[in-house]
Amino acid sequence: MKVIVHGGAGSDPDEPEPRQAVLDDAAETGAAESGVLDAVESAVHVLESSPRFNAGVGGAVQSDGEIRTDAGVMTSDREAGAACSMPGVEHAVSAARVVAEETPHVLVSGDHAVDLAADFGVETGADLWSEKQREKWADLDDTPDGTPSEHLDWLREKFGGADTVGAVAYDGDEFAAATSTGGRWLALAGRVGDVPQIGSGFFAAPAGAASATGAGEDIAKATLTRRAVRHLESGHGAQEAADRAVEEFAELTGSSAGVIVLDRDGNAGSAFNSDAMQTSVSSRTANR
Repeated sequence: MKVIVHGGAGSDPDEPEPRQAVLDDAAETGAAESGVLDAVESAVHVLESSPRFNAGVGGAVQSDGEIRTDAGVMTSDREAGAACSMPGVEHAVSAARVVAEETPHVLVSGDHAVDLAADFGVETGADLWSEKQREKWADLDDTPDGTPSEHLDWLREKFGGADTVGAVAYDGDEFAAATSTGGRWLALAGRVGDVPQIGSGFFAAPAGAASATGAGEDIAKATLTRRAVRHLESGHGAQEAADRAVEEFAELTGSSAGVIVLDRDGNAGSAFNSDAMQTSVSSRTANR
């Protein structure tokens, strides 16, 4: 099993070494699995449980003081599922997998997604606040009041952040991609970005798979992961596909993003145009 993971594209992290250690653990955990969906889910679980990343515990706080999580998964046989805008769900990637495997749908949202996840054994009601996020929220000199339309100027001033986590796996036959996020800091309550949108935050096809991170609204408009996989389908390798996709994204949007990619030769590629994007790659030969 070959697995590549990312911890989000954004500014230089305060403590890169401990973050890298968590990413290495995530990649190794995923590579130890025997199925590609198990691989990306297990890898992303490690990242969702670490407050060092914007997914699960320590996710970004929305304008109403709530942390809501989103995730999506897809395999190269076009099976896909996503869940979004979920309060209290640490392992959003597992909720997305429930949608893919247990429902006829591809995207379920809000409290209904939380209830569905709970019905299939995904833990809900989790405290997603990290110490850092509590301090950051407490340090705000004001918080919005009134209707959403009345505090949009406040949101435009405060809204920010652009990182997330993701994993891509390949077992020699099949690919899977997964991406999970806590969203963007002080986004409008209920905002959903690129992460649970097929072809934007995640995509998988017979030629390969990709997971994206960065400015979510622009990633959704540019369908970044579909763009990366299309380059694989055109015969480019993983690294060139990643480079081309991010270059095109920057030209189209002027924003920052990153993408990780695996191709059919088992090659891993990654590219970003932000200040930093940490990744890790691991591979294991299955016991037969």
